[in-house]
Amino acid sequence: MDKKRILLIGTGGTIASEMGDSGLVPELTSRQLLRYVPDISGICTVDCIQLFSLDSTNIRPEHWIRIAQAIHECYEKYDGFVVSHGTDTMAYTAAGLSYLIQNSLKPIVLTGAQKPIGYETTDSKQNLRDAFTVAASAMFGVMLVFNGKIIMGTRARKTRSKSFEAFSSINYPIVGMVQDGRIFQYIRPESSAPVRFYEALDSKVALLKLVPGIDCGVLEYLLERSSALIIESFGVGGLPVYETGSFYETVKRGLDAGKTVVLTTQVENEGSDLSVYHVGNRIKQSLPILEAYDMTTEAVIAKLMWILSQTTDRAKAAEMFYTPIACDILSVL
Repeated sequence: MDKKRILLIGTGGTIASEMGDSGLVPELTSRQLLRYVPDISGICTVDCIQLFSLDSTNIRPEHWIRIAQAIHECYEKYDGFVVSHGTDTMAYTAAGLSYLIQNSLKPIVLTGAQKPIGYETTDSKQNLRDAFTVAASAMFGVMLVFNGKIIMGTRARKTRSKSFEAFSSINYPIVGMVQDGRIFQYIRPESSAPVRFYEALDSKVALLKLVPGIDCGVLEYLLERSSALIIESFGVGGLPVYETGSFYETVKRGLDAGKTVVLTTQVENEGSDLSVYHVGNRIKQSLPILEAYDMTTEAVIAKLMWILSQTTDRAKAAEMFYTPIACDILSVL
């Protein structure tokens, strides 16, 4: 049997970093990374391209588009794709690619590391082996592979800042595991439509995390400067009612001005439910806001950018938001 052809796309990150005068800096190319793991040649045939060499803190939506474009240009030539990426914003890029590349019947795998590949103790080499194992398999769609876990691109979140067990799957089971070069797949997502690529995002999406006593003026400022605002509320969700400054009226003015507002929760697991308390149900019943339910904040941000690049019609945007893509939303109540 011929080996699968996989394209490795380098973007920088810790995995490709070397120590500089002021800390770790991405220096190694994708081809240089591959030299550290020569046994990958036994898994598949690999070609390499280097799109950019960035700390993932500096990666923005326009970089997601460039990655998607590179995959689009090479889609027919390869059986799968591995994107080496910094961990800090990898979950955002995984979500972004999940909307820019839909219904892929080929695996698109993001991976990285908590320690550079040149370190004696590093997770880089095993993460790369696992990523190529998945990319050369019969799995498909956008996935994040890290520390043996295979996570849907719309469900990943970095939940540990230093340890090798860096990523978790939020409100959705892991798709599978890679152990000793073998894949144990637990979930097989369905995909019947042909692959579709998108090339636009509206990056004017803001996020506000509520804290007790927050000034309502912050909300007004973000609504003025953004196409859409995501509000990470407390618990199952709601807006505070203070004696001074009305969050409700501020949101209403933003909606009347054509802005999109999504309410979600800053609680990591189990999602929102605005119907439970008055502070949430009042908004749900009287304002055309969107509710995130069990979606990750990373997926909500990326999905809004994708939606708003295509339509400003409120009804159409709501329909698109609540339509599941790559298992991003399940429990619409």
